[in-house]
Amino acid sequence: MLDVVSRSQRGRVCEYRKGDGCIRTPFVLKTGAAGDTGITAGDDGRTVRILGSSVDVDPRLLTSAASGIPAQPRTRDGITVLRLPVSGDEIVPDDSEVVVVPNAFDVKGDFRRMVDQVMKARKAAGFGRVLVMLGIAEPANLALLSYMGVDVVDDSFCRAAGINGVSLIPEGNVASDEDCSEDNVSELDREAAKVARFIGAGRLRELVDQRSFSSADEVAALRIFDAEGYGYQEECCSTTGCRFSCNTVQALRRPDIARYQKVLSERYVVPSHKKVLLLLPCSAKKPYHTSKTHKLFASAIHTASHDTLVHEVIVTSPLGIVPRELDAMYPANSYDIPVTGEWKCEEKATIRRMLKELLEKGHYEKVVCHLGEDAELVEGLCDGMVETVVGDPVSPKSLENLDKALRDATKGMEPVDYLVDRREAIRSVLSFQFGKDVADAIMDENTYGIGKFPYWKVFREDPENRQKKTQLCMMSPERGMFSLTMDGAEIIAGMGRNIVEMQDFELKGSLFAVGVDKADHGLRIGDEAIVVCGGKVRGVGVAAMCGAEMEQMKRGIAVKMRHSG
Repeated sequence: MLDVVSRSQRGRVCEYRKGDGCIRTPFVLKTGAAGDTGITAGDDGRTVRILGSSVDVDPRLLTSAASGIPAQPRTRDGITVLRLPVSGDEIVPDDSEVVVVPNAFDVKGDFRRMVDQVMKARKAAGFGRVLVMLGIAEPANLALLSYMGVDVVDDSFCRAAGINGVSLIPEGNVASDEDCSEDNVSELDREAAKVARFIGAGRLRELVDQRSFSSADEVAALRIFDAEGYGYQEECCSTTGCRFSCNTVQALRRPDIARYQKVLSERYVVPSHKKVLLLLPCSAKKPYHTSKTHKLFASAIHTASHDTLVHEVIVTSPLGIVPRELDAMYPANSYDIPVTGEWKCEEKATIRRMLKELLEKGHYEKVVCHLGEDAELVEGLCDGMVETVVGDPVSPKSLENLDKALRDATKGMEPVDYLVDRREAIRSVLSFQFGKDVADAIMDENTYGIGKFPYWKVFREDPENRQKKTQLCMMSPERGMFSLTMDGAEIIAGMGRNIVEMQDFELKGSLFAVGVDKADHGLRIGDEAIVVCGGKVRGVGVAAMCGAEMEQMKRGIAVKMRHSG
């Protein structure tokens, strides 16, 4: 019986129970340990015991990860042994609750193959089983292994290194003149506790970034995982989250940041009435619009009706650019990054690429740059860019220049009504969240928005009775995205999107995974999830698992319901 207690992308803290016993992941199997859980090594190989179940993991005919010869999965007592190499398509029996990879050490020195084989082993195991990998763990890489989806490791590598006079600590390996195997195992246990704490806080990636500097191989493995494992990582990456830090170059490649950039490129629609692009610097406080700096910018921007023609876009790292209407959404509302005035080549390239795409999408006639010293980031991307900063961006002279530049840029242009401006901003946010087709379906000719950003509500009038209004969705800074009503859910369900098909029973409270028949594999944790039974919408809420996990798990909340009926 497996319960997921907390998640941080692919990393998770689980409680696995059998009978009266329970282990909590990340867990370290101990070599020579007595009792119902541990590893015994003998002349015929190793035996793994987990809560009373046991299996021999070293058959007489051994294969290696480098051999290219696959071995058939072998199951005994609820534990499946899966030797490398694996394809990810191996069939694990339904009654198997644990998958053990006994020869993971084969890929320890090959970071590219390690990334590939861990992902494939996790795919074969699925979400509903404990994944155990032997011979590969040490304090420096345990965070990465957990981040990649490994639940349980053993202490064999730590013991072997210690016997050979190598002290293993999270920061790296240190030569020693004595046997430090027990110290190494203790360090691994302590690191497991730290990993669990970071997972519980939703910040495992930050620990992984820190630990990756322990060796060149760890840095390389993380780079390969980010590049080649983006889809694997993104599947379990929440669309909401807590404050996080980007203190390393590798943090620029986080899957939530990469997804933001990808979605902005593919889904985001620039409001067509915005004729002047205004480039602004970011702020330490998030969301930007709540900061003192951006409130001062606002005092110079919103001085007359021309402000509806101005499209505010924040230039920042690691995200690249953030349109104002998205600044309450994750990850724009949550990141921290060191601000030194120095920009790395990768940051510059990202900003220029994303801004170039935005200029091509938009209908801008003028561009005003209020970036100050950072104006070099956008130099040469368009003709006639007006710079407004003198010294500090919030100095009286700079704000005066900003006001004047916007008035000059919009001279002769017809201002757009504030109701239209809000309506189109809402359409842009809906496009980013759901896609343009959904945004267009919600924001038809009878639909309008009320409220001040980011407290928007969307209503639809009955064309035959304008007094009859139906709320479709609302936005709040707590989630940073639109939450659907039952009527809004009906529209999206009719388009076959964000659907979770439940079994036929009375839904009270949250929908648990055991009650899910099928789920949209595009659903991510934090997304709006529409619960359907027999083609009828039964409720709407927030996904607590990704779509694939909802289908595979038998325990845990799949959808935290907001409305049901």
